[in-house]
Formats: sequence, C-alpha cells, structure tokens
Amino acid sequence: MEIREFLDLWVDRWFALRTSYQLDHQKIENSKSEITVERLPIEHPEVIKLCEQYQIDPSLTLGGIKTSWDNSVDWGKSKQTGATIVVWIPTENNSATGQLLQKNNSKYLKGRYSLGDDEALTLIVEETDSYFEERVWFASPNLRLRNSLIKNGNGFSQTAFYSEIRRVAPKN
Repeated sequence: MEIREFLDLWVDRWFALRTSYQLDHQKIENSKSEITVERLPIEHPEVIKLCEQYQIDPSLTLGGIKTSWDNSVDWGKSKQTGATIVVWIPTENNSATGQLLQKNNSKYLKGRYSLGDDEALTLIVEETDSYFEERVWFASPNLRLRNSLIKNGNGFSQTAFYSEIRRVAPKN
C-alpha cells in the first residue's frame, strides 16, 4: 500500500474506544470518542500556514489530515474536544517515509513517519523532554487499530490502545 492510499483509507467518521494506562500513576482510563478525519489539499490555508511555520514549500507535501474528536470519559470527567492537523512530507525517492508537521491546539511539533511492509504506519514526535510514538493499522477497511507510547524524562509514562470502527452510512 502507498502512503496516499493509507491516508485516503484514514479519512471518514470513526467511533473509537480507548484504554489508556498511566504507568507513573498506575491508573487505567477508558473512553469513547467520535472522530472525524478530513483530507486537506496542499493549497488549504491550514496546510500553508503549518508549512510556513517550518519554512517548507507546500508543493513538497502530500497535503494534510485534520482530525477532530469529541471524547467522553467513562467516570464522569469533563468532555474533551479538540483537533489536530498533520502535514505529510514524503522523502524524495520513498514516499513510505518522511517528515510530519503537526499543529495540536496552539502547539507546533515536527516528527517523522514510516509506512512499513506490514502496512502499519508509525508516527514519532520527539521533543527535548518527551517522546511520542503511535502505530496505526487497519484490520479491515472499516476497523482501524492504534497503539501509542509516551515517554518523559522519567521513562515511559503512558500507553494506550484504540479500536476504531468506521461510521458507515446506511444504504437506502
């Protein structure tokens, strides 16, 4: 599978279940979310703005993906909503690897991606004091699976597993 095909498969509305383990607090959380994923073309203002932030020519990108979520936690915590934008910059001779630019709320991040032979996408974002890794794959076109690891200065602090079911419109 090519990275463009993978990103096209990613786009849609999803129902997600997440189990998160906060290792440093020995705490487990469960949540469910409604997730909407949209493709953004290279000429989209948000793609251009993110590219300008890093002085990257938008024409060198695959465009972007905007992910919006509406999250509810099982035990009555506040509802969480938000969005993130990721712009994909393929390596010149191998689009299965490359850089990613991310805007999460008002925070700008830079990382890398790799689409493996097993058709799983790995995303890595490293900062001075933190490391984030996420692996995304499809068990079928309508079932997406993800796991993530977060590491801070004290070691791994959180891991999570997501199962996401595509919201398929009923046929008339």
